[in-house]
Amino acid sequence: MSIVGRGTFFSIFLLIGLFWTAPASAQVDFTGVWNGNTNAEDGPERAAGPSLVEFLGLPVNDQGRQWGLSYRPGRLSLTEHQCQVHIVHYIHRGPFASRIWEERDPITHQLIALHQAISTYEQKRTIWMDGRPHPSPNAPHTWMGFSTGVWNGNMLTITTTHMKQGWHRRENIPSSDEATSIEHWIRNGNVWTHISVTDDPIFLAEPLIKSEDLTLNANPNSFNPFWPCEYIEEGERPRGQVPHYLPGENPWVAEYAATHNLPQEVTLGGPAQMYPEYRERMRKLPVAVFVDPNAPAPAAPAGRGQGPAPAGGRGGGAGNTGRGAGAGDRK
Repeated sequence: MSIVGRGTFFSIFLLIGLFWTAPASAQVDFTGVWNGNTNAEDGPERAAGPSLVEFLGLPVNDQGRQWGLSYRPGRLSLTEHQCQVHIVHYIHRGPFASRIWEERDPITHQLIALHQAISTYEQKRTIWMDGRPHPSPNAPHTWMGFSTGVWNGNMLTITTTHMKQGWHRRENIPSSDEATSIEHWIRNGNVWTHISVTDDPIFLAEPLIKSEDLTLNANPNSFNPFWPCEYIEEGERPRGQVPHYLPGENPWVAEYAATHNLPQEVTLGGPAQMYPEYRERMRKLPVAVFVDPNAPAPAAPAGRGQGPAPAGGRGGGAGNTGRGAGAGDRK
């Protein structure tokens, strides 16, 4: 082989080697310990929790709305719900800390997966980066689901299926086990922006988009992986009773709307509320009026007896009355 031929062959071989070892697209390092910041945005939802009928800005359909109107906070006192895990497209919104690390092939060092340990409810999550397909629809569903990721420039896009039923808004708007969530991870310095786009054919009329910012913790040893949660008996009720409201019987429907001088329709959610044109309709709707079902009955005229005391409460545990219903009413 001539010198020119050998040089050309070596050049071609070098170019192939460089092409083979270079990443197909940009990749960002998300490894480390990250902390959520519930005070930065969406505080009422991510910290204290939403009011009973507060579906504003959620593209719920009729099924999701009816589920929310039937919800009674005392349900969380049932043992099977006390330690119920937040599913993957919601868990980033609450008290949150996460350690992320990579799994790479020991020979080629190609990225196989990202692993995520989440402090809330001690969850473990794998995001497969090796191109494997999602399993059959009949495969088991878990709280964190099955996730695959691809790089779009400096942004990591993750598709998650096979999630159990959970929440779109904590406690009162459900997410079905047929939901699919698309996450976008973006890093700017020490800030991780987490965006989720969730499609739920059972409870949503349109995709629901949420975002959160998280910050990198400089101390890698600060991560606490434990989340102790014990089931206990809260209150007394007949065995098998589940706190709920039947259709049309929720006495608190108008409370949030009236307290904030809003029309009732505004608090019931729906895809139209996601667009600026809805402001014109809001101006034409009457403000909701709320009558507290636990307010004292008007005093009877002299010589006449009092009527029966109003029944019920917001919680649903036996003996719970009024708004201070104790553990059965906790968020």
